[in-house]
Amino acid sequence: MSDLIPQIPLAAWVDEMVDWLVTTFGIVFDGITTVLDGFVTGLVDLFNIAPSILFALIFGLLAWWIANKKIALFSFIGLLFIDYLGYWGPMLQMLALVLTSVIISVAIGIPIGIWASQNHTVRRIVTPILDFMQTMPAFVYLLPAIFFFNIGVVPGVISSVIFSTPPTIRLTTLGIRQVPEDLIEATEAFGSTTMQKLVKVQIPLAMPSIMAGVNQSIMLALSMVVIASMVGAPGLGEEVYRAVTQLKVGVGFEAGLAIVVIAIILDRVTQQAGKGKERGSIS
Repeated sequence: MSDLIPQIPLAAWVDEMVDWLVTTFGIVFDGITTVLDGFVTGLVDLFNIAPSILFALIFGLLAWWIANKKIALFSFIGLLFIDYLGYWGPMLQMLALVLTSVIISVAIGIPIGIWASQNHTVRRIVTPILDFMQTMPAFVYLLPAIFFFNIGVVPGVISSVIFSTPPTIRLTTLGIRQVPEDLIEATEAFGSTTMQKLVKVQIPLAMPSIMAGVNQSIMLALSMVVIASMVGAPGLGEEVYRAVTQLKVGVGFEAGLAIVVIAIILDRVTQQAGKGKERGSIS
């Protein structure tokens, strides 16, 4: 069959497109690299201002304010446990990478999700793109990131943003579209504009779904940051990758356990934040 039908040089086309992008927009990519690298480095420096016990205490109090006492206590003890294992520095680096990725993902995902919820054509265009982004193997995202931004922090951030943005878009769109029609009709009957209807009714009622999307984006960014250690992204993922390549089972288990602790903390805090938004929207 392959002898009868000529093969499409798809790989060559992709390589040519990547080369063209690097040549044409190299200055833009260098600027993005400088900004993101500086932002992540600034976050790490900011986190390092406070001693580990003070940082853990502040984070625990923040978790108490957002969630509850149990999650706050677990956050405080979990962070001190990571410090006890000797992975405090890599943990802060990974936290800075995840936070940067999630900020960008949310800044991109929520507006696109709102737009898609209001426009059927946009939704039809965005949906297959999201399907493609979510089914593409995560390792593939590392290849263009290396070509455009070299190795280090920035490819990890960019690949994490691409990998973690779809849930925010999908759940934002879903949450707004699931707002009861009778409420929409009531706001229209009172003469509300489209923007008033969106800001005062649809987005507040969709906030639990939006926060669920943010939660999923955080989890995906966390997993992608670990994978991105293969292209030089620092943090706990780098420790795991080094342990795998050197067959150090104990070190790999310790670093993996630290990642699990961070994942549980971020997951529980954002889940409770979503429930708090839900209670606020109902009241």
